[in-house]
Amino acid sequence: MVEGTRKGKVFASAEAALQGAVADGQTLAVGGFGLCGIPEALIAALRDSGVKGLTVISNNAGVDGFGLGQLLGTRQIKKMISSYVGENKEFERQFLAGELELEFNPQGTLAERLRAGGAGIPAFFTATGYGTVVAEGKETREIDGRHYVLETALVADVALVKAWKADQAGNLLFRKTARNFNPACAMAGRTCIVEVEEVVEIGAIDPDHVHLPGIYVDRIVHNPTPEKRIEQRTVRQEVK
Repeated sequence: MVEGTRKGKVFASAEAALQGAVADGQTLAVGGFGLCGIPEALIAALRDSGVKGLTVISNNAGVDGFGLGQLLGTRQIKKMISSYVGENKEFERQFLAGELELEFNPQGTLAERLRAGGAGIPAFFTATGYGTVVAEGKETREIDGRHYVLETALVADVALVKAWKADQAGNLLFRKTARNFNPACAMAGRTCIVEVEEVVEIGAIDPDHVHLPGIYVDRIVHNPTPEKRIEQRTVRQEVK
């Protein structure tokens, strides 16, 4: 690590924060829902790092040319574990051509698999997906007259997370719906790197307001001016 690239948990750049943490063939958990709450600076730095053969756990895969869509464009992702991928044409092309592996999950199941991974729970039963292709090849069980599917937990080598505010110890606040999958991804990652818009001193965040304790956070990147693209911008036609 180059001297001066970090102060405690806070790194000088996204590139510096990824150094020594990411490598070929890893599994990554990436927060966000659509383009809301995605760690865009960390994703761009991951693209520039050149690591490849990645398995990425994320609700979806960004859009063409932005978010995780950038990593699809550079062929750095070999497999996606996702819920919804309908906003990315390159994703569709690679999948239909047999160039990209895909493991689909019902959205709630994906969230619970991440939560279970962070909580140290190896697997759980859920009624969601029973009797459908989701249950193919999985253990099923009848409990109190209802049928359930066994789903395994998800654990990642590295979690890339977006939050609104962090203190120097890594205690996090998320802003409104941008919280989405981020806390679950953070907890499921063996190493958690978080991108935030504000960094404050320890004690500046009321303990009762902390959404995720700093024990889960290993590295912090300050990105005060994220782009925050709108996934699909629809406007009303002007009435003349």
